[in-house]
Amino acid sequence: MTSLQVDKHDRNEAAGSAAGTDEGYQRGLGARQIQMIAIGGAIGTGLFLGAGKAISKAGPSLILAYAIAGLVIFFIMRALGELLMYRPVSGSFSEYAREFVGPFAGFVTGWTYWLFWVVTGITEVTAAATYMTYWWDIPQWLSALVFTIILYGANLISVKLFGELEFWFSMVKVTAIIGMILICAGVLTLGFSDAGDTASVTHLWSDGGFFPKGIGGTLMTLQIVMFAFLAVELVGVTAGESKDPETTLPKAINTVPWRIAVFYVGALIMILSVVPWTHFQPGISPFVAAFEQMGLGIGAAIVNFVVLTAALSSCNSGMYSTGRMLRDLALNGQGPKAFTKLTRSGTPLVGTTVSAALMLVGVWINYQWPGDAFNYVVSFATISGMWAWIMILVCQIRYRAKADRGEVPQSTFRAPGAPYTSWFALLFIGMVIVMMGIDKDARISLYCAPLWGLILGVSYMVLRRRNPQGAAFAKR
Repeated sequence: MTSLQVDKHDRNEAAGSAAGTDEGYQRGLGARQIQMIAIGGAIGTGLFLGAGKAISKAGPSLILAYAIAGLVIFFIMRALGELLMYRPVSGSFSEYAREFVGPFAGFVTGWTYWLFWVVTGITEVTAAATYMTYWWDIPQWLSALVFTIILYGANLISVKLFGELEFWFSMVKVTAIIGMILICAGVLTLGFSDAGDTASVTHLWSDGGFFPKGIGGTLMTLQIVMFAFLAVELVGVTAGESKDPETTLPKAINTVPWRIAVFYVGALIMILSVVPWTHFQPGISPFVAAFEQMGLGIGAAIVNFVVLTAALSSCNSGMYSTGRMLRDLALNGQGPKAFTKLTRSGTPLVGTTVSAALMLVGVWINYQWPGDAFNYVVSFATISGMWAWIMILVCQIRYRAKADRGEVPQSTFRAPGAPYTSWFALLFIGMVIVMMGIDKDARISLYCAPLWGLILGVSYMVLRRRNPQGAAFAKR
């Protein structure tokens, strides 16, 4: 950079610090926890439950869909990594949107990502309560209340406790998938269990071919596949509380390819080799179907425990991220000042409390009126989650252009192939959104977006009147 540009950047850096770049959080997340948060973010109920519907729509070609989508996710995560190494902050998505696109983009991104996790938390804690009825006949609302209180308390105690919970939640999911892969490998090579005589890798192409529903059927599953990866970007929210972000975050991001290769592509190859794809049905976990085919009755109980863990993991992540997003918005004058308050242990008290309360209200609403109105809100979680990905890519493209011109420092973790890989990822996400519009079951997500956009637009106009500084310029 020239001396003039360096001086300008230093002044902006100072302004950014005053507004909240020096966020006051405690860096309590170590490498072990960051790694498992990154792994857990890529493994959720979308794999354990949702994959059954995708298999019935695409057959074995779903493996290819996961591989291609996984490559796109890697491009997104490397774009995020480049931004994180440029400036590691807890409110990363809205921070970067505010800096590289504008204050309104930061406002929209922060509130949209907050809503995404509130809605996700509602659905996941409700799901967790439902899974509990598999073992005990207890009221669903009671389980939801207990889970919410426990996770809320854990998030308020310290970020380290959040990291420990997420570590063990992720460990359960990882162990379950690796165990399933090893069992399926044993069935294929040693021939034990009821499926030993019929298990064969030829199932991947012998039952109607690799594309039994055609290329169109495979394309229509891309939305399901991408939804399964939602929350993989959560590692970016941990940047402001990582002990050594310059080391731990790049390592976590660089593990994305093998995580997807093993936990999604590898698991599906093994399961579809043991069980023909024609045996899978929507709403039934492919893991349960595989256990049943092998004659292992305990499989349903194991999968129920794993999906319970996955749901609690997602709700735990929601508790964590919502408080940080609200505090980032408040620090930038785009949310109530009360959200800036931290506990002695460095956790955002008010933001986490409000979000947890809304999750409980949502559980009650879901219990009282489980109709279309609530489904509209829940479906919006998918499109709002992808909005974060879009903003990550747009910000990385704009950041790279500024860095190449010498206006901002170069990142120490440059995304390979960018900005071309970022443009490719944007086009891919655009194609997925088009597919959502074609699919009548997913189209509902797109209907919710304009309504939320209108709410944000009106809210921003009110903000400009009451707090012109928060709406007039970006932090940097």
